[in-house]
Amino acid sequence: TRSDIVDVETHIDTRHIVPASRLVSSITGFPVQPNKAIVGANAFAHESGIHQDGVLKHRETYEIMRAEDVGWNTNKMVLGKHSGRAAFKSRLDELGITLADDQALNDAFARFKDLADRKHEIFDEDLQALMNAKKMEAESARYGLSDLSVTSKLGVAPTAHLTLRVDGTEVDVSAQGDGPVDAVYKAIESVANSGSDLQLYSVNAITTGTDSQGEVTVRLEKSGRIVNGLGADTDIIVASAKAYLHALNLIEKPLDKQHPQKSEGI
Repeated sequence: TRSDIVDVETHIDTRHIVPASRLVSSITGFPVQPNKAIVGANAFAHESGIHQDGVLKHRETYEIMRAEDVGWNTNKMVLGKHSGRAAFKSRLDELGITLADDQALNDAFARFKDLADRKHEIFDEDLQALMNAKKMEAESARYGLSDLSVTSKLGVAPTAHLTLRVDGTEVDVSAQGDGPVDAVYKAIESVANSGSDLQLYSVNAITTGTDSQGEVTVRLEKSGRIVNGLGADTDIIVASAKAYLHALNLIEKPLDKQHPQKSEGI
C-alpha cells in the first residue's frame, strides 16, 4: 500500500487475505470480530457522517486500500432461487471455488437451489458453507444424518428423534435432554458410545437475517486427541447434529489418515 514510500515488493496476492481469514475461522471455530482490521465485517464500513462525507469526496481520506484488493467481493449481484447455473458458477469462480467437472457443478447447483428455497438471498458466506458441507460429507464415512425431529414444550424436557446412517445402515434413536441440542447429542451418543469429551460448542450466524444459516463448531477430545466438527444449516438444531457427527467421523479415523498435527481440526 505504500510503494511510493518503500520500494519493496512482497509478491503476495492480497486478494486471498479475506478468503484465507474465513477459512481459518471455519476450521478453528472462532468467528472474526466485526471490528477486526481488513477482514472484519466493519473494516470498510463508515457510519459517522464526517467519515461518510470524507470517503465520498476522497476515498483515500479513510481508506488506504480498496476492499476488492484484499478479497472483499464488491459485486452486488444477489443470488436467489431464480438465479441460473451461469450466475452460480460465476460467483463460485469469484470465490476461488473450483469444481471437478459438469457433474460436480450440477450437484452443487442442486444443493444451491435447495438452500435458495429456504433462504431469500444467498451470500458468499452461504456458498462457502455449502461447498464446505459437501466436503465434510465426503469425509464422513461412518456416521450420517438422514432425519431429525425435536419436540419441545415449556416445562417438559425436549425429546429428539433421529434417523442415523451407521456404516450404511439406518438406525432410529431417541433421547431426552436439558435442551434440544443436548437431546440430539445424547441420542447420537446412545449409538456411537464414543467416550469423547465435548470441549467446545459454538454457534455463529453466517449472514444476517432470521433466515441466516447457522454455523456450528463442535470440539471433541478423546484420549488426548482433539478434532473440530463443523455443520451449517438454516435449522440450528440440524447444524448442531451435523457438526457433532462430523467430529465423530474425524475422531474415529485412523491417525495415519489424519493431518500430522495433534488437533486435526486446526
